[in-house]
Amino acid sequence: MTSSRMPRLFALPAATALVLGLTGCGSGDAGRDTSGGAAGGTDAKINVVASTIVWGSVLAAVGGDQVSVTSIIKDPVADPHSYETTPADALAAEAAQLTLANGGGYDDFFGKLADQAPNARKLVAYDIGATGDENEHVWYSFAVVEKVADEIAAQLGQLKPGAAQTFTANANTFKAKVDKLESKAAQIGTARSGLKVIATEPIAHYLLKTAKVADATPSEFSEAIEEETDVPPAALAEVKDLISGEQVTAVVNNVQTVTPVTSQVVDDAKKVGLPVVDVTETLPTGVTDYISWMTGEVDALANALKS
Repeated sequence: MTSSRMPRLFALPAATALVLGLTGCGSGDAGRDTSGGAAGGTDAKINVVASTIVWGSVLAAVGGDQVSVTSIIKDPVADPHSYETTPADALAAEAAQLTLANGGGYDDFFGKLADQAPNARKLVAYDIGATGDENEHVWYSFAVVEKVADEIAAQLGQLKPGAAQTFTANANTFKAKVDKLESKAAQIGTARSGLKVIATEPIAHYLLKTAKVADATPSEFSEAIEEETDVPPAALAEVKDLISGEQVTAVVNNVQTVTPVTSQVVDDAKKVGLPVVDVTETLPTGVTDYISWMTGEVDALANALKS
């Protein structure tokens, strides 16, 4: 199967070597508080690093103007499974006081990167959420995102006690917006019961659960797409039958994983007039915050399934 994803290569050793060289030639820890407090004193911003812009946007929402956020993966077409770290990534990680990974096997590269900041506080969204579900795309779980926001506020408050109340207030404001999104999503299945979809990849798993929409995709199909292996003919035939027989209401398509098979599924859906809902793994170009991004995702799903 041909995939748009790149091979899983990592350039961390080279990046790490450059970091060692640069710090050796510089002034060491000058200007950086290695005790874990905010760099440069109480008025300085806290350096925080996230594996992707998704979690970087949550860090920014909670931290506000008290944090300096670096998101390692910002490119909407980049794939965390195959991301190659750069010397700049290693430098950002080395200066981090707080890191936030997705976890669950989604962004394994970031664990190696975060090791460059041995004194940083390290958060992992998948572990914080503890959903009991093997699906790692936890940014689509509004409950997990709220738990992560609370943990960010707690950790930032310890790093900068004078701003602790601000972090808590920011987290509460952010969570109130997430609650509204969750309520809107839940109305999708309430307004029209018995909804079923095919998903080219199960990244919107938690959103579909919140919306009470069943994912009818054969597990063998989903596993093959996730593992970048050939889809079993029987699983592909089942998907095609579900679409051609209009036994599902829509196709949910991850536009960041494009293969001949997923393209065929989308084309089959369009031929019979089934709506195709495009979803993404990172913030699309031009979208700068989690709430705006996820509002668009929820609205697109609701519009596709309303009739």
